[in-house]
Amino acid sequence: MSQSRTPPRMRARGIVVRRGGRPVLDGVDLELRAGEVIALVGPNGAGKSTLLHVLAGDLVPDAGEIQLGGIPLRSLKPAAAARRRSVLTQSNEVSFPFTVDEVVRMGRAPWTGADESAHDAAEVEAAIDVAELRALRERRMPQLSGGERARAASARVRAQATTITLLDEPTASLDIRHQERLLADVRARAAAGASAVVVLHDLDLAAAWAHRVAVLAEGRIQALDVPHRALDAVLLSRVYRHPIAVHPDPLDATRLVIRPDRRAAAGAAPAAPAAPPASSPAPLPEEAFHV
Repeated sequence: MSQSRTPPRMRARGIVVRRGGRPVLDGVDLELRAGEVIALVGPNGAGKSTLLHVLAGDLVPDAGEIQLGGIPLRSLKPAAAARRRSVLTQSNEVSFPFTVDEVVRMGRAPWTGADESAHDAAEVEAAIDVAELRALRERRMPQLSGGERARAASARVRAQATTITLLDEPTASLDIRHQERLLADVRARAAAGASAVVVLHDLDLAAAWAHRVAVLAEGRIQALDVPHRALDAVLLSRVYRHPIAVHPDPLDATRLVIRPDRRAAAGAAPAAPAAPPASSPAPLPEEAFHV
């Protein structure tokens, strides 16, 4: 189905956010389609988290609008918005000694009184399994490590079971196993028709799991495309202000390996830029996304 007939699941138009007279976001446009995962990457202060807060409706922009399925987000009551999108912020401290099980069940609160509440138990159990929290479910949050608390927070968002998930640095406190499990689950849910926007600092993870990558710098989207096009070594080196090398993964030529180019940083000749992977996927056609 063409985009002209069906609105994207989420659309940001002309988003401007100013702080102290300085634009933190400066005319950002973004469309999220059904069945799609978009990664937001960029240096510190680029506007990634600010954009995610605007997409969530937690921050009202100075200009521009967010739409969900063609409906202005500002017109939705909080309860209605919570049934359409779930949000994981960077700060997920729990002030009271709730158990892990209680925290994950909080994700089902928006569905109280709705037909979907019949799925409460199944969604909670699925979220606990993805985050591997079964052995911890009766533990209280203050007793957990930072990574375990992060897994509980992500499980709460997963249990909410919305069609749009917004995640701000969800892998920051996780070990490799749980980074991969979380993002593999986000991608699997997208394959079933859900959508997600994920803020990531790890460019390898963005390349591996996102359908499209948005590179932000100075409050603007510098590139928005499939990973092997958006994650260009010249562009990344410019926006991060540090030499970055991009190469095909030697174990899988369709994937990318992205690393600091320490030879160039030390004054040696920079590594030769990589050609696109031999089997690079073409941009996904519109019909590849579920509507």
